[in-house]
Amino acid sequence: MRFQVPQFIEIEDKVIGPFTFKQFLYLLGGAGGSFIVYRFLPFYLAVLVIVPFALLAFALAFYKVNERPFIDIVVSAIAFSFSSKLYLWKKKKPKKQDEQSKVTKDTISNVSLTESGPQLTSNKLRDLSVGLDFKVGENNGNN
Repeated sequence: MRFQVPQFIEIEDKVIGPFTFKQFLYLLGGAGGSFIVYRFLPFYLAVLVIVPFALLAFALAFYKVNERPFIDIVVSAIAFSFSSKLYLWKKKKPKKQDEQSKVTKDTISNVSLTESGPQLTSNKLRDLSVGLDFKVGENNGNN
């Protein structure tokens, strides 16, 4: 027994002329809002309000960003604007060091030994970290 598999399920049906139901509602809302503004404001002020209102209605009906409807972008932008933000990391400007407190490359390459074991300076740790980062990056490209 053969069954038909539904195809093109992402495409909405054209219900009202060449428009889908959502597109028709967006355009109808934009036209209705523009008419109300036109009736209650003087013409020169109404045009200043109607143009952005109509552009928003056309963007909601037809414009897509990365194959996603514009309404998704608007909802995400509003949710982001009103949600709390958590900053995990902020880069701080390095403090100016005196010439005497700077560590030279000769002292970085020498690790001082104490009774508890080798001591690493912060500069030595930074150099090791950078070296590891670059070696990991080189290996990923060769695989």
